[in-house]
Amino acid sequence: SLQLHTTPGGNNMSSNTAPRGCGPNISSVYYNLCDLTTVWGIVVEAVAAGGVVTTLILFITLMGCLPFVSDRKRKGMVALQAGVLVFTLGLFGLTFAFIVDKYSTTCSARRFLFGVLFSGSLACLVMHGLWLALLERRGRGPRSWVLCLGALGLWLVEVIINTEWLILTVTRSPCIDLPYLSCIITNKDFVMSLIYVMVLLVAAIVTASPSVRHKHKQWRPDGAFILLTGLFTLAIWAAWIVMYLYGNFVIGNATWDDPTLAVAVVSNAWVFLFCYTIPEICLLTRKNPDQEQPPDGEHVYPARSLVYDNIIKQVDEPAQSVYLENKAFSLDESTDTSKSPYAAYNGQIRKNVYQPTELALIAKGLTMMDPENKIPRPITPSLNPGSNSVSLPSQS
Repeated sequence: SLQLHTTPGGNNMSSNTAPRGCGPNISSVYYNLCDLTTVWGIVVEAVAAGGVVTTLILFITLMGCLPFVSDRKRKGMVALQAGVLVFTLGLFGLTFAFIVDKYSTTCSARRFLFGVLFSGSLACLVMHGLWLALLERRGRGPRSWVLCLGALGLWLVEVIINTEWLILTVTRSPCIDLPYLSCIITNKDFVMSLIYVMVLLVAAIVTASPSVRHKHKQWRPDGAFILLTGLFTLAIWAAWIVMYLYGNFVIGNATWDDPTLAVAVVSNAWVFLFCYTIPEICLLTRKNPDQEQPPDGEHVYPARSLVYDNIIKQVDEPAQSVYLENKAFSLDESTDTSKSPYAAYNGQIRKNVYQPTELALIAKGLTMMDPENKIPRPITPSLNPGSNSVSLPSQS
């Protein structure tokens, strides 16, 4: 069996002619990317490429929504959602490693990145579900940087496990002339190396389940999204593990191992986008119903202006005049008693903060008088002791 892994390309290497759709200069390792007779490779490749573009657009959209997020609690979840997008982008890229044929680089990438990328996405989901549970129990959840450190710690566990496993399995053989030693692995060993990822998957489902009936209704959709993502992921993993361990062996077609893993990775990556990331981005700009809103009809300024208050005060206290008394000057009373310096007031509420003085009100009332009425003239006391007053000459 070792000789089967010493030459890349498998059966395609024995053929000197390139398949239909591939150029003559293309290596046999990449035939699945262009071979028109191998439809699954082209289809999975197109779906993965579309996922890469969609993930980049969603990441830009997520960063662009930050200035418009009014809810601080939802703003703290942006870091976890960005982490899910980064690991999902890695899953779409990892799909190409399962499309191309086996050789040392792709085999190492498959064995190491499969568990690392899935554990990163699931660790973010676990911390989000845990935050929802603590928010319901304690009234507030941990801060954003605490959640990021928790997700980083959960992710690093899988990184250490895969690193040790890859080093031990590759360096255990003293043969140094086998360039494809990393490809020598059984299907059961590959699945057993993903036990920690399965634990994270179960933890995401368990932590998100109580949040579906969260006491705060605005957080129930978050728990539902995490739970839905976890259940779909669990179904996909159950399907590909059964097919990878037993199904392909039963039907006698072991060449379907790579397509099985490729379809599982790309479909699970789309589940992360459709069931978690896109709905969470849609909830970012939603207003927080817990924020205090001013009641309807409440204004910043009082309903009655200062002018209106002065007029009411004039009615209540007729003895008190708003005119400034001056011993040297006095105004002639107008013969038309219906005219008043306040005749220009129309009863509308003033919404500005400007407070007019008494003189300004008098000037405004005088400008609103009819032009036929004479403008009152100031008079001064007479200098002759025998006369009462001497009027200044009026100019018409």
